[in-house]
Amino acid sequence: MNYSYIMQEKLDDDLYRHCVYTAEAAVSLAEHYGADAEKAYLAGIVHDYGKRYSGRELLHKADQLGLSLDQVTRKQEKLLHARVGAALLESELGINDSEILNAVVYHTTGREGMSLFEKIIFLADHIEKSRQYEGVDKIRKLAFRDLDQALLAAVDTTIRSVLARGLMLHTRSVEFRNSLLAEIGKNDYN
Repeated sequence: MNYSYIMQEKLDDDLYRHCVYTAEAAVSLAEHYGADAEKAYLAGIVHDYGKRYSGRELLHKADQLGLSLDQVTRKQEKLLHARVGAALLESELGINDSEILNAVVYHTTGREGMSLFEKIIFLADHIEKSRQYEGVDKIRKLAFRDLDQALLAAVDTTIRSVLARGLMLHTRSVEFRNSLLAEIGKNDYN
């Protein structure tokens, strides 16, 4: 199945381009850190599958699919697209690889105990070449020197952005940040 073509057909040009750039960044990171580059490309190209729907449509689809959603995810479309998108990838496109589906679910919030693959997709989404925000160049450089430091910088940027906009902050992002700090601190004492 040509997932790139499917995404091009279903997404607007800007979102499709973002997905292609995320897939390319994911491949680079996967090759650098010894993960499956082909699988990383697939996860990157499909990670925003759910973004083609409005918040209302995503809630309706979540209900149709019987998805259990926490309060923060229900209230925020930016989070909703990840969880519902992963379920739709499975039901509509037949993608059933748990690594890919988990990477899609957690690409917006992160989570404590993320796998290397999940971290790669999370970071690729943050550093793909069309992203422009304060600090992105620093994160891009860190991405190939110290994965956890790059992830920490990325999640810090996300948390600051969420707080600046007065939105609800998902506890998974806080737990992800804290787990990164604990891991980085553990490495400092070895």
